[in-house]
Amino acid sequence: MPRLSLSVTTDALRLAQPFRISGYVFETADVLVVELDDGTYRGRGEAAGVYYMGDDLPHMREAIEGARKAIEAGPTREALRALLPPGGARNAVDAALWELEAARTGQPVWRLAGLEAAPRPIVTTFTISADEPEAMASVARGYRAARSIKVKLTGELELDLRRVAAIRVARPDVWLGVDGNQGFARADLDALVRGLGEHRVALLEQPLKRGEEGLLDGYRSAVPIAGDESLLSLDDLTQAKGRFDVVNIKLDKCGGLTEGLMMAAEARRQGLGVMVGTMIGTSLATAPGFVLGQLADLVDLDGPTFLADDRTPSVTYTDGTLFVRPEVWGTREAAAR
Repeated sequence: MPRLSLSVTTDALRLAQPFRISGYVFETADVLVVELDDGTYRGRGEAAGVYYMGDDLPHMREAIEGARKAIEAGPTREALRALLPPGGARNAVDAALWELEAARTGQPVWRLAGLEAAPRPIVTTFTISADEPEAMASVARGYRAARSIKVKLTGELELDLRRVAAIRVARPDVWLGVDGNQGFARADLDALVRGLGEHRVALLEQPLKRGEEGLLDGYRSAVPIAGDESLLSLDDLTQAKGRFDVVNIKLDKCGGLTEGLMMAAEARRQGLGVMVGTMIGTSLATAPGFVLGQLADLVDLDGPTFLADDRTPSVTYTDGTLFVRPEVWGTREAAAR
């Protein structure tokens, strides 16, 4: 690969409304944007990092600048996995390498990734930020086209179950999942699972803190449990089986689509379900996840819907589904300078 020019910029994204989860309230989202240019073609990638791991903009920028010479030398995507650790920095560079390869070869990223057919629209969850029960129910009613809803909980057991109950009454028709974001104690789990089952909740994501995975050994839950913060990258999957039913793969966590595809294959090998999630970001960050989402059982790629303004061109949300048109990312058309 010829020598590349590496550009690293940052954007401060403004959220349309504050977004609350267990332990955090977000009003803005800072993202890092990488562009790799060979003089003829370019590739782009965006990353938000992993806030609960201290993977913020300064950390991501420092990691990329520390590897600038090697990146500009034009590494393969596999070589990049040795240059940068899992996290946002590698994710942004990895996405740029994918798009650059697509532009050079005239092959879209989905084909380079080994998909057998062109990507199709996929059902995605639409997330409801933690709030008072009736306010959350109102949001659920507002998601008229949604087929799948994910509810952010805060670890307040009684209040959380009232939140779920209100949403289920408001939307008896949708697939419903909840995200604990590490907010619950092991002692709450039986009551939580029982209450979720009463409201036909189909997934419980990350109820316990990262590092407490062992408390799930041998636990039989009537509601499937997904690992998110506990399962950052491929290496973490060694501790998934017997604790989690589903692996939530986020490209910011694992370091990009290259490793995300590897994680999906390993999850399948272990008999685990595959979920694709995202941090808050623009359509540029969402598009690589859409490719991985073609292989997933569950898709949670609604990040751009929380923004006051998205990039143009943007991904498309229609009738509860997500679709990424060729001009957004990952094709020669999208990578045109």
